[in-house]
Amino acid sequence: MPAVNITLTTPPQGADPSVDHEIQAIVSGVSSAETCNTDLAAGPWVFDTRPGYGPGSSMGDVIPTGAPRQPELPREYREASEQELAGRIRAAKTTLGDRVVVLGHFYQREEVVTHADHVGDSFQLAGFAKAHPEAEAIVFCGVHFMAETADLLSLPEQAVILPNLAAGCSMADMADIDQVEECWEQLEEVYGDPSTGSGLDTPDADGLVPVVPVTYMNSSAAIKGFVGRHGGIVCTSSNAQTVLEWAFQRGRRVLFFPDQHLGRNTAKAMGVPLEQMPMWNPHKPLGGSTAAQLESARVILWHGFCSVHRRFTVDQIERARAEHPGVRVIVHPECPMAVVDAADESGSTDYIRRAIEGATEPTTFAIGTEVNLVQRLAADNPQHEIFCLDPVVCPCSTMYRIHPGYLAWVLEGLAAGEVRNRITVPADVADPARAALERMLAAKPPAAPPAVAAGWENAS
Repeated sequence: MPAVNITLTTPPQGADPSVDHEIQAIVSGVSSAETCNTDLAAGPWVFDTRPGYGPGSSMGDVIPTGAPRQPELPREYREASEQELAGRIRAAKTTLGDRVVVLGHFYQREEVVTHADHVGDSFQLAGFAKAHPEAEAIVFCGVHFMAETADLLSLPEQAVILPNLAAGCSMADMADIDQVEECWEQLEEVYGDPSTGSGLDTPDADGLVPVVPVTYMNSSAAIKGFVGRHGGIVCTSSNAQTVLEWAFQRGRRVLFFPDQHLGRNTAKAMGVPLEQMPMWNPHKPLGGSTAAQLESARVILWHGFCSVHRRFTVDQIERARAEHPGVRVIVHPECPMAVVDAADESGSTDYIRRAIEGATEPTTFAIGTEVNLVQRLAADNPQHEIFCLDPVVCPCSTMYRIHPGYLAWVLEGLAAGEVRNRITVPADVADPARAALERMLAAKPPAAPPAVAAGWENAS
């Protein structure tokens, strides 16, 4: 299988933030480290026409029928070296000037992030998109739901571009609109009252509706639109508790999707007993619960997860503590509950970044989140020892679909007057989805110390 044409270098250990360089070294035998799939050394165009999320953390997840595919990338981009692609990207950006803004998610490969005008998490980047009304095009180096959110928050005349249409999100795909609509209908049978015609949108004597839908930012625009139509709200990994408090002020219980782990970890920290958090499996009647279990529920958790964060284990934390006495373990709240409980701290990607940058003394950090971010943090903070809890190099399958070749292709297309891979959310979905996002923005948490408050609205 052809590999990306790059020149390998051997900088001091920890100095190179490139996960791609490390994978190439593993596959070539230069490095003794381990990767979850040697196919990661190949260009993502090798997998674009095949069903599936591609090699990496989500390779075992089942992709929905009809998921977007990326047409074949022209040969000149597939065969160009890393250095040539970097030069072409810089030249295209110079030609375009303020007409384009390039956004790069924390989990993107270093060879892409280096060209980004702004780097951040999904919601920060959507905010950056909104902050550039002068740009004719917004090139979003992330995954599909992120580009959709940028389209929701940017101006109608601005084109939002996803360099590789195959860059989806397996967790977001775990709650599709048909399954959620079916779930809502089943919950109406449990919580509604046919004799009075009351349904899930009907308040009781206390002014509370039976259930409020809450969706994580990591969901499709269609799901955000569903939530907006039914009086619900969007949350991020940083403001999930604030959003759940907002929902409990309006409803008896919450339907939380698509990530069960963020929902469980957040609700547990708020004092909700685990027995009041039944799982909803969309492939089973009543989600696999009884009507009695649903009646007593406070948070109904959708059976979804992030394959990146599901790789982290308690055993990995115990090993890190044994090998690095005094290590500070920080994990993302998308990790399973046992992992979050065993860690010293949990928080969003931006929380992790700020925690490391705020450490005044040299510290050893074991981090449970996507390896591209961890490796970049290690390179940017040489005063600390920073490593990924999972010793196997296994990046996010779908984030890794964005390659400098695709970035060069869309930018050179723009320079030639051609918009490629535009992401557009239909108006009937966009309007209620924006309403759900606006409710989130209005639901600010109580005052907190500046270091905490500064990151409240950051996503995963």
